[in-house]
Amino acid sequence: MEMIFIVLIGAVAAVLANRNIAVFNDGLRPIVSEHVEGTLTRRDLAFTAFAMSFGLVIGFGIPFTLSASIILVHSILLGTDIIGLLTPKNKWGTPAAAVIGGAYGAGLLVGLEGFVKLFDHLPLNFLDAMGQVGAPVVVAFMAFPALAVAMQFSVKKGVITFIVSALVRQLAVWLNTSKLLMVSGTAITLNQEGMALITGMIFLLVFAMKEKREEGSSIDLAAVFSDKVAKIRGNVVYFMIIGGLIAAATNLAVMAGDPISLNLLAEGKNTDAGIAAAARALGFIPLVASTAIATGVYSPVGFTLIFVVGLFSPNVWVALIGGVIVIFGEVMLLSSIARFLDKYPGVRNSGENIRSAMTKILEVALLIGGANAANTIAPGFGFFFIAGFYLLNEVAGRPIVRMAVGPVGAIAVGIIANILVALGLMVIPQ
Repeated sequence: MEMIFIVLIGAVAAVLANRNIAVFNDGLRPIVSEHVEGTLTRRDLAFTAFAMSFGLVIGFGIPFTLSASIILVHSILLGTDIIGLLTPKNKWGTPAAAVIGGAYGAGLLVGLEGFVKLFDHLPLNFLDAMGQVGAPVVVAFMAFPALAVAMQFSVKKGVITFIVSALVRQLAVWLNTSKLLMVSGTAITLNQEGMALITGMIFLLVFAMKEKREEGSSIDLAAVFSDKVAKIRGNVVYFMIIGGLIAAATNLAVMAGDPISLNLLAEGKNTDAGIAAAARALGFIPLVASTAIATGVYSPVGFTLIFVVGLFSPNVWVALIGGVIVIFGEVMLLSSIARFLDKYPGVRNSGENIRSAMTKILEVALLIGGANAANTIAPGFGFFFIAGFYLLNEVAGRPIVRMAVGPVGAIAVGIIANILVALGLMVIPQ
């Protein structure tokens, strides 16, 4: 079943890209729109897609996929963007994109399984140590609303948000320890990170909702780009198909939408992963809605709410149906969402700050996690390697995105450690 879903996701996503209907890379949507309007050739579009997405697949998607043995959606959908746009948009190119996209998805899943089995045959099995890469992410993630508040409103408000979130977290820890919350004689356990995250998001939304636009100060984008909205709605069936497939794959724990929920899902914390995915989706609604309306090109994952559906659904079939319904609702409400964001510019602007705050939090947390994992694999050498790797990457102009330095560095240390053990130059750490 897992293979069927991944193959279908790869095939459908590649077709959507090939037909200029949807692409996963946010930066590609305006460029695809230029091609549709005739100002950019298909050849130039294909090369641009490759340049923008290939590095992210190799340097971001694949390392996270390998570290948790769950496919990070970037691994597959950035790849299908490339596949769909590299193949011609004609009667043979579209079927070819479907076949290659499906094969690519299957290759990811088979390669992942083979990679996990490979560890058993290595002199030094460092798979368990790789689990430490995501350990700091779960705890650090709860700080992103405070950072977003500080970036958008003021440092003072950000500090207040951070302090209250921290206090709520510790209150949840105390309630769990004292077992004061009881239902029918059973103690209720609160997720401390989740409570802190919800608290921070409430502060962020309250501050954002206070900012309203002045009358006559903005343009109704949904009305101006009504033809673009109509185009997206005309393709809603395709979005429903891929939305249901992705929600189902997420429910099967074979796919995740972001590094935070991926690590939580790997630990079996589906509810916590769902909360994290919901918080992330809030930051993507303004971006996806505005770029979709302006370009007529949607995202195959919509507002990313389908990942939330998959994580909270009781079984794969409920997730499948839920994903279909949710992405249908997104498309039909696209104009209304745009008008709401236009009315509350604070909410619209918060999307960019949320994404920036998440990125900064992940950069720090994954660097710490990667360093811990690398040092577990090779004590002493691990810290040395990650520190040097990070600094050299910065000096070189960041050929590897900061967020991926920790995971990539930990994998590199694992490979180097195995070579040293095989040569007798390193003793396997106990």
